[in-house]
Amino acid sequence: MSSEAFTTAMFLITAIIAAGVLINAVFPVIYTLAGTISSSSHNVDERLSTDVKIVTTYASGERKEVRIWLKNVGTSRISPSDIGKADVFLGARGNFTRLGLVSGTPVSNQWTYAILEDTQKNNCWDPGETLYIQAHSDWIPETGEIVYFQFVLPTGVSRSTTFTAGT
Repeated sequence: MSSEAFTTAMFLITAIIAAGVLINAVFPVIYTLAGTISSSSHNVDERLSTDVKIVTTYASGERKEVRIWLKNVGTSRISPSDIGKADVFLGARGNFTRLGLVSGTPVSNQWTYAILEDTQKNNCWDPGETLYIQAHSDWIPETGEIVYFQFVLPTGVSRSTTFTAGT
């Protein structure tokens, strides 16, 4: 009887130690995975809730000027810092350049923006509001040729279009 009790006690102690080792080994991995999944979920949610649509475009081949209107059709607001970090590409199809953002009137290879009808008066590009982009670039093709435009937010949301340059 005593040998059976001793054997059972040894198995019980071994099982408790093994469970403790297993918990100490597995718990940090589970904790790290939970953080990674949560972070990934937040990034996916942010990308899904941010959506932009190009409403209309205009380009002058003579003045090397472009005007673009974009609508925030997503469910989240886009901050001025995110707009400032956005990439704007402009030029002929297959021959374009990245433009630099300026706060005043754009000159060669620069762009500026304004949020039209900022209903919240918060300087953010809220859902339903329109972003007006004005740009000047030496890369704009002549009148009647195809212009390429692409707008990329820091979150990776990207919209592009081609249209014909006017006078």
